[in-house]
Amino acid sequence: MNIFEEAQLRQAEYLTRRHFLWKCTTGLGAVALSSLIGCNWQKTGSDLAPEASGIVRDLSKPFLPLPPHFAPKAKSVIFLHMAGAPSQLELFDYKPALNKLDGQDCPPSLLEGKKFAFIKGVPKMLGSQAQFKQYGQSGAWISHHLPEFAKMADEVSFLKAMHTDQFNHAPAQLLMQTGSPRLGKPSMGAWATYGLGSLNENLPGFMVLLSGGKAPDAGKAGYGSGFLPTVYQGVECRQHGEPVLYVENPPGLSRDLRKQSIEAINEVNKLHYDEMKDPETISRISQYEMAFKMQVSVPEVMDINKEPAYIHELYGTEPGKASFANNCLLARRLVEKGVRFVQLFDWGWDSHGNDPTNALDKGFGDLCKKIDKPVAALLQDLKMRGLLDETLVVWGAEFGRTPMQENREGKQMAFKGRDHHTEAFTVWLAGGGIKGGYTHGETDEIGYYGIKGRTDVFDLQATILNQLGMDHEKLTYAFQGRNHRLTDVHGRVIKEIIA
Repeated sequence: MNIFEEAQLRQAEYLTRRHFLWKCTTGLGAVALSSLIGCNWQKTGSDLAPEASGIVRDLSKPFLPLPPHFAPKAKSVIFLHMAGAPSQLELFDYKPALNKLDGQDCPPSLLEGKKFAFIKGVPKMLGSQAQFKQYGQSGAWISHHLPEFAKMADEVSFLKAMHTDQFNHAPAQLLMQTGSPRLGKPSMGAWATYGLGSLNENLPGFMVLLSGGKAPDAGKAGYGSGFLPTVYQGVECRQHGEPVLYVENPPGLSRDLRKQSIEAINEVNKLHYDEMKDPETISRISQYEMAFKMQVSVPEVMDINKEPAYIHELYGTEPGKASFANNCLLARRLVEKGVRFVQLFDWGWDSHGNDPTNALDKGFGDLCKKIDKPVAALLQDLKMRGLLDETLVVWGAEFGRTPMQENREGKQMAFKGRDHHTEAFTVWLAGGGIKGGYTHGETDEIGYYGIKGRTDVFDLQATILNQLGMDHEKLTYAFQGRNHRLTDVHGRVIKEIIA
């Protein structure tokens, strides 16, 4: 959407100068528009729109497959976001030197000039609340909390020196998923489906699965479409009742009657579009049509009862029960059906010292047990089906945890917990053209700073798009006078982890 389309969307009832320029696709209007947004403007018809990249997109078919910038390594992405941020020091970043400092006062050098969410005064250093061993031919260090995942160590690449600049959950989640800590930007899944379309015309290109009892702190903005057409936002699926809200017909309304209703509504929408040329109206038409198709396609793909017993045993799934395990199995079923981007959010990983449900010496182990078997099963299942090579699986969170124990308001907490930490955390990737059994990056001896191979959120985003065959610098959208992209003005592809 360019600057004129945005203005029209907000003020469609008025015949403004911008509206005039939008409607004039030759002469003065074309010259002015081309000079402002820098694209090759051409007369494309009532339901086509030009883009700064030169691609002409059929707005009436928003999920039509589009060519990538170059040969892709992956067709789909499954992003497993552990909302709240589990501690890397209890999972992947083995630091025996930190254990020797357990209980000692934190050195002033680690506190000066730093901002923390809760730490006040001088906290105590906190040794790891886990036991570590090396696994696989790669010798990856993995804690006792993830015994099943440890068996898949040679399938993944670890990014050990990830960092961010946001230490509160909602802004950090937004930064990870949308490239901005503020509201209004499109999410990764929206960018991916906008850039490549979908592989299944009967399913949305971007689907979202939630577990943990709550939505992520960033809310629906974490999987929204921002300034992209709304048809690209993530479709949230449910495990109780209707798999997608209102996908079923209300009592007394047959499928044929619903089809007639949608056709009538879309006739009105087409008349409105012919008059106002608002591209969001075309998106609305596409959404109605997709909703009708989803009445058949979504219930079928969301029904895990059809899976054989050995698959339920592999994942630890329980049909009809909301769980992370069920969502992992659904993620496999969705990419198998051609969904481009599947986003899982699992809430509850905020390991402070005031809540036994996620404290490191209490409920943290139970949280790990909940995800360990399903994550390992997802990788194994994709590999057995020949899908891992074309599916990029990403596991991570919005930031890491501190090497010192949280002392909220300067007081020692009842349980063992760590504060939010921006300087270092771990993300891993598997499949989709990523090296297996590889570790990139390193933190210092206590896991505070990244000292080698540092990578940030934008680098991760650039790498994900790269594996899908998209150049993160070329995937742009004209909005408010300039071309925007997921990575803004940042990011580099992490070539070291690409096979």
